[in-house]
Amino acid sequence: MRRKQREIRENKTSLPEYFKNHQWIAYPAVFLAALLFLAGISLFLLTRNLPSLTQLERAADPLLVTRIYSRDGKILKELYKQKRLMVPLDRMPKCMLEATLAIEDHKFYQHWGINLKRFPKALYVDLKYMSFKQGFSTITMQLARKLYLHPQKTIIRKLREMLTSIQIERTYSKSEILEMYLNRMPLGRGTYGVQSASLAYFGKNIEELNTEEAALLAGLFQLPYGYYSPDSSLAKAKHRRNVVLKSMARNSFITQAQYDSLRQEDVVVIDRHADAGTTAPYFCEYVRKKLYNKYGLRLYTDGLSIYTTLDTRVQAVADSAINGFIPGLEKQIWEKIIKKDKFTDWFNPPLENEEEIEAFLADSAKVDSLLQARATLQCALISLDPASGEILSMVGGRDFAKSKYNRVTQMKRQPGSNFKPFAYTVAIDNGWPPTTELLNQPVVVTMADGTQWRPKNYDETTGGPTTLREGLRRSLNLIAARLVQELIPPEKVVAYAKRFGFTTTIHPFDGVALGQDVVIPLELVSAYSVFANKGIRVEPTAILRVEDKYGNVLESASPRRREVISEQTAYIMSDMLGTVINKGTGQAARWKYNFYRPAGGKTGTTNDYRNTWFSGFTPEITTTVWVGFDDERLSIGDKRTGANTALPVWAPFMRMAHDTLALPLKDFKQPDGIVRLPVCAESKKIATPSCPTVWNELFLDNLAPTDTCKIHSSPRSNTAGKNRKRRIF
Repeated sequence: MRRKQREIRENKTSLPEYFKNHQWIAYPAVFLAALLFLAGISLFLLTRNLPSLTQLERAADPLLVTRIYSRDGKILKELYKQKRLMVPLDRMPKCMLEATLAIEDHKFYQHWGINLKRFPKALYVDLKYMSFKQGFSTITMQLARKLYLHPQKTIIRKLREMLTSIQIERTYSKSEILEMYLNRMPLGRGTYGVQSASLAYFGKNIEELNTEEAALLAGLFQLPYGYYSPDSSLAKAKHRRNVVLKSMARNSFITQAQYDSLRQEDVVVIDRHADAGTTAPYFCEYVRKKLYNKYGLRLYTDGLSIYTTLDTRVQAVADSAINGFIPGLEKQIWEKIIKKDKFTDWFNPPLENEEEIEAFLADSAKVDSLLQARATLQCALISLDPASGEILSMVGGRDFAKSKYNRVTQMKRQPGSNFKPFAYTVAIDNGWPPTTELLNQPVVVTMADGTQWRPKNYDETTGGPTTLREGLRRSLNLIAARLVQELIPPEKVVAYAKRFGFTTTIHPFDGVALGQDVVIPLELVSAYSVFANKGIRVEPTAILRVEDKYGNVLESASPRRREVISEQTAYIMSDMLGTVINKGTGQAARWKYNFYRPAGGKTGTTNDYRNTWFSGFTPEITTTVWVGFDDERLSIGDKRTGANTALPVWAPFMRMAHDTLALPLKDFKQPDGIVRLPVCAESKKIATPSCPTVWNELFLDNLAPTDTCKIHSSPRSNTAGKNRKRRIF
């Protein structure tokens, strides 16, 4: 070499001239250099955007399904971006692993990401036909393509796929790669991974699959939504399944005899729409909104477990009670709308002449369509445990698919007489006993808008002095109005309403006791639960706890508790509201709907019969029912009150809910500080043996009467009393 360099210097020959004189060396060197340069550039381009180890680790943590559970362990709803449920490899049955390896990559444990034995044949076929006809992808290569690369078939993508596969194999063990593959790949019906697919197609967990079911799932890895899907063709799905079974036999995972037997089995999958519905959809959406404000998109990706208070058995009873009554009531209302031509103003311009009206009525399809669009009768029901505040059932409307508007949590309506118990509570809590009398005579009431109103009792009757108990029992508007005017100021009713948990504006005017202001049903049922829970309000609770995918508790329920009224006042009010159900406007719950448990409740009807209510409770369950139209301009109909529209849902629900949960018969416990005394119906004093009509009344012990009835205490009265039948209530 030194000699040649010396010759170059001596002969003063340049390098180009030297290579020109020695071409046998120059051309291969230049070609090799160029080849190396191009290879380097190609390698750089191929590896420039390959996933890093950090990306690999992040991709190994896939998007998971969040599940909302009921208190009795049922799945209410799943939230997800990809419907995937992770299961460890050791939970998967042997047949699932074998079916996958047999059809997708039977040399999986022998190669290092690329099966070089299949590569030459695949390359020859693809070059021969100048298209990607022969695949040679391993499980690792498929995983690489799914996690990091686009699905477009190109040479560059294939090379990048191979390089990424090698990197995956260097990073993870074979078991980890197989577990990722089985949990990540799409398998149709919106599922990702074998666990969610097993539930979607067979309604069972992955560990419960048999061999032919596992073979069917394994056959979907290639075309989950196309040719081999059982949703497209059961015959083609069966053929593909048998191909998998044959491959399993070829690889000695099953015997030939097993293959011959299993290949005859029909493909049986559950209806793809079988789980399309959601139990308690209004409740689930209520829960979703509450948690989305905290967790954001994590709610759809992190595989959280949300344990709620709702009981599916109670929810089923709620749906049954509504569906058993409201459709029939709606039909009756529609018949009156048609009969009285109340629909004519719904048109623009309104129908005016008889010919137009008759032409419309002749088309029953148009009539039904109009009524459904404008006059669908809605119903809301909310029930909770008064002691814990836990929501047991929630129905926010007739059809969640048609209207997402939750009438339990979002609606604000006038409660009418359903609000009266809170005004009566203020009186009782401030020392006025149930025997306090007010005059059942006409009165002028100032409303929130400053106008004056002369309310009437529902039956338009009047009378003389009437006790608070009697006024509540009969839901007398005149007594409720006078209660605010004569016994307690309206400002005090407003203050108590806030303590009961009402957040809507309650105006301090005379009509406050008549339910002139709007309330939210969820707050109304919570307020009624105070009576059942010894004066304590517990904030309504829907979520018991939230766990992450590892079972760590992220949050748990700790509802706020507040003493609203004394235990003694709560007991007296429960007893007075019990009179409403036993002998008052709610007594149909007993004689018509056979609900005989100790309970209290109250009807409610607003002006022009636009809203009807019934709220009531036992020691175990408090429930509010509302019936009406979304369009407040529509009336349910004359004489349709809470007693004959909302109570027919409330009473059957309460009866069935208690029976379904097998709750023991429980009465309200009388607290200390309360006395029950026999009272003369006429004098309202402690009854004597001569008093003809007596009822047992409750008093705070420091306010209990001490004097006896003077009207029936004379000898003459005693003689007269012997000739009458004494009645005790």
